[in-house]
Amino acid sequence: MTLKDINKRSVGINFNKEGKAEVSIWAPLAESVGLALESQNRRIALTKDEMGNWKTVTNEIKPGDLYKTVLDDKEYPDPASLSQPEGVHSFSKAINIHDLKINDSGWNNLPLEKYIIYELHTGTFTPQGTFAEIEEKLDYLKELGVNAIELMPVAQFPGDRNWGYDGVFPYAVHDSYGGAEGLAHLVQACHAKGIAVILDVVYNHLGPEGNYLSAFGS
Repeated sequence: MTLKDINKRSVGINFNKEGKAEVSIWAPLAESVGLALESQNRRIALTKDEMGNWKTVTNEIKPGDLYKTVLDDKEYPDPASLSQPEGVHSFSKAINIHDLKINDSGWNNLPLEKYIIYELHTGTFTPQGTFAEIEEKLDYLKELGVNAIELMPVAQFPGDRNWGYDGVFPYAVHDSYGGAEGLAHLVQACHAKGIAVILDVVYNHLGPEGNYLSAFGS
């Protein structure tokens, strides 16, 4: 997936080129849906379309804002959020991917049959357990002959460290690892050294803790 692909995202909160927040929350059974911003004492109302998506385009949400979705007066994190800085039960954070400023246009992917893959767990590969510390080890990996790293799941899961196979926010990069910004920087650093990046993802199931999908649709 590239930043161009992420730009096509149609769920959660995404910022267009004009800087406006385009919101789409799927909750076909809800009677009302809105957003509650941590910094404000009011809610932003959404309008339902024929497919059960609740939408709006607004200037009232800015990158970095913490928010929750409000379904029939009950507050939940956004399952499609790009960031959960306070964990799986708390506020989601709006991110403008255009602000990531990633430039790896010179990267040419290697033929798959040429991959020499090193699978690693971000939380245990270094004592600090972060994307930034992985960057410090890239020369070591190159010396081993590695030209591709495979990151075990990094989607937001409960707590700070585990295998990652019980993630519950498939779009949010785990905050203690460095979040979306840290992952984007790592990918750029890898590409600069001729190393491809593979993400191990889990789409066929979600973990139990912090899984609020049943509130949005069943």
